[in-house]
Amino acid sequence: MANTGDTFTVELNQAQLEWGTFRFTGSRGLRYKEGYLKIPRHIARSLQLFNGNYTHRTDILGKNIFNATSSDGLFTGILRSEGCSNAGDPYAKQFAGDKNLMALGYWYSQINAQVGDSVRVTFTSPVDIMLEKL
Repeated sequence: MANTGDTFTVELNQAQLEWGTFRFTGSRGLRYKEGYLKIPRHIARSLQLFNGNYTHRTDILGKNIFNATSSDGLFTGILRSEGCSNAGDPYAKQFAGDKNLMALGYWYSQINAQVGDSVRVTFTSPVDIMLEKL
């Protein structure tokens, strides 16, 4: 479980900023303003950030659901740790808005996030996250 003060920084890439349109799948149509925030594998393991494979599709605060705000005051919402690199892997590979893939995309738009910008994720408690564009 993540502890108060745990932090990591992610450099944004095009896929994170334009998830709904910059994809290599034909599984659904284009969706503008979708975004996500990558969780590096070693961070997911060390902070025990899980996806639905671990929680058996149950929402567990501090395991796969987190309260989130941004340091600029523009984002407040619930983030879900989700996705996996290999089928059955319990560790999450990204944060996204809970049942709203546009949540982070709207924030990225508000802060004029660009490829190469960095976002710091700080746990202000085991269930609360602060996002900060650096």
